Order: sequence, then structure tokens, then C-alpha cells
Amino acid sequence: MEEWAWNAFFHFSSIPSFLPEIRRQMKEEILALEKRALAELDSISDHTELERFRVTYLGKKGLLTSLLKRLGELTPEERPEAGQLANKVKTALTRKFEETGEKLDSGTARKDVDLDVTLPGRKPARGSLHPITQVLQEICAIFVRMGYRIVKGPNVELDYYNFEALNMPKDHPARDMQDTFYVSDNVVLRTQTSPMQVRTMEGQKPPVSVISPGKVYRRDSDVSHTPMFHQVEGLLVDRGVTFGDLKGTLTAFVHQMFGSETRLRFRPSFFPFTEPSAEVDIRCVICKGKGCRTCSFSGWLEILGSGMVDPNVYRFVDYDPEIYSGFAFGLGIERISMLKYGIDDIQLFYRNDIRFLRQF
Repeated sequence: MEEWAWNAFFHFSSIPSFLPEIRRQMKEEILALEKRALAELDSISDHTELERFRVTYLGKKGLLTSLLKRLGELTPEERPEAGQLANKVKTALTRKFEETGEKLDSGTARKDVDLDVTLPGRKPARGSLHPITQVLQEICAIFVRMGYRIVKGPNVELDYYNFEALNMPKDHPARDMQDTFYVSDNVVLRTQTSPMQVRTMEGQKPPVSVISPGKVYRRDSDVSHTPMFHQVEGLLVDRGVTFGDLKGTLTAFVHQMFGSETRLRFRPSFFPFTEPSAEVDIRCVICKGKGCRTCSFSGWLEILGSGMVDPNVYRFVDYDPEIYSGFAFGLGIERISMLKYGIDDIQLFYRNDIRFLRQF
């Protein structure tokens, strides 16, 4: 409570009630208190000051309450008029107090006089897309320009679509290649976005040309793996599709992603749902093929897997492998991002370090 308020409180409460001048001045004191309180409300600029005002004037031990208690000093004839005046003042102060609180909440209350409204405003910090999102959008844009359609599916997938329809029946050794999160015996967190290839072919006759981007999950975590990561799977099925079409498509993708001077090679490999299969390597973007720790001093970096769709897969979707052929490919977004930006630890993407993210 301000010093003047304590003095006023002491003055109002300590003078003996039998002094006639106190009774004669009661009306003037109430009006003076109202004027002083309203002026103070007009100068309040924050909730701390507003609460201090409430305690000083409207609280149980406040100045207005003390005046109301002194009405008993008046004669029965004087008391009604003074009581009406005191209640009127209390109502006015309470209403003004509430209005001031509403103004403070809405930001329209009077600010300190030393506020320089001519100063330039503070610009809010601008965010940007996560590097994984940027690379994912770039990859999708490349394949969309080639005529591919984007399809998306569930993260929680049936075992049938994730494995069986992709030529991996139960107890097949190929399942050991993927450390799977099982929800139940027949439900898994998808280990790849390839299930959308089967789902798409089930509902569409050839020609088919789709890519399926999304999150996938495997029980793996180190500097180059995380339990959740992103993939883009591609599928093209039509009459007369050859391995040459696959090589031309992926060569065009690599040159658009890493530059036309980037060299690439195809190495024989194995995938359960493609035959023949191939890994695709690019000349190391860090050392330009001279050999470094990133490429294990080989000069080459693996970026994706691919191959011609195995005829067994067509039988699950009622395609005739004697009429139709096609290819499929899959690539990890984190892997492409690490190569594109020269990052050697995949976990940097998920540590939410603003210093790292600002670089993109």
C-alpha cells in the first residue's frame, strides 16, 4: 500500500468518533476518495498495479471499506444519505476496476509514457521446412515431372501387404532383413512403403506409375539408422517395360538430384519382390571418387535399391506376367539428405538443434 494510502487509512480510522468535524466531512471524504481512485485507475498499465489498487481501495481492509465502517458514527438521519453515496462510489470503482482489467487483457490499456512508438517493430523469427521435408518434396517433384502419381498409405500395416503380397511368406528368410515392430501376429509398423505398390495394383489395371513417400519403422538405431525414417518407393507397370527403362529413369533422377556430372553404377543385388535386382551407387559427393571415410574409401555411395517386379507379385494382384512387366525402386530420404548436405550423423536430423536446422 502506498505511503499516502497508509496515512489516509490511519487518518480515517484513528480519529475519535465523537469529533463533529469528522461527521461533517464524511461526504467530502467519500467523494475525494472516489476522485483519487479513478485517477489512479487511469494510470494503471499492468495487472500487478491493478491488483495493488484492488487491495488498497476495494479489499477487506481497504480505504473504501474503512469509510463504510465509519458510517455508524453518523446520526440515524445522516446515515442513509451517506450510505447511498458510499455504495454508489463503491459500484463506480468496481465497474471501472473491471473495465481496466478487460483493457489490460485485450492490450488496449494505456502504456507507460516512456514507450517510443516510433521504434521499428520486432520481426518474429521465420521458420523454414525441415531438411528432410525439403528433400522429400524435391524428390517427389522430380518423379511427378516424369509422370508419376503420389499415393500414400497407412503407417500401421497388415502383414499381408507388408510381407506376403511382396513375395515374403511367413517364415521366409528374407524377413530377417528387416527388424520389424510387431503390433500383433498379423499387424506391423510398416518396414517400407512398398505395400502401397500392392494396394495400388489391387485397385487399378495397368498402366501404373506411382511413387509412395512416407514414414517407415525398423528396430535399428546408430549414426546411420533411426527407428523411424522416410522412404520413397516407386512402381511402373505396363506392356514392354524393360530394365533399360529402369536405368534411364534412375539415371535421370540422380542427375536432377545431384547434378548432371554425377556418375552412377548398377550392382547386382537381391530383393524378394524384384528379379533381377540391383543396387544403385553414385560417385561419392564428398571426395568426388577419391576415397574418404564417408564412402569407406571406395569412391562410391549406395543410394537406392531397384529391380524388375517379380512375376510372383503380379499373381497377388491378378496381373498377367506374360503381358505386363514393370520395375520398382526404393530410396531412403535421410540417406539422400545426408549425401546432398554432407551430413555424417543421421541423428542430427532429429535432435531439434536450432543451430543445425538454421543452415537449411
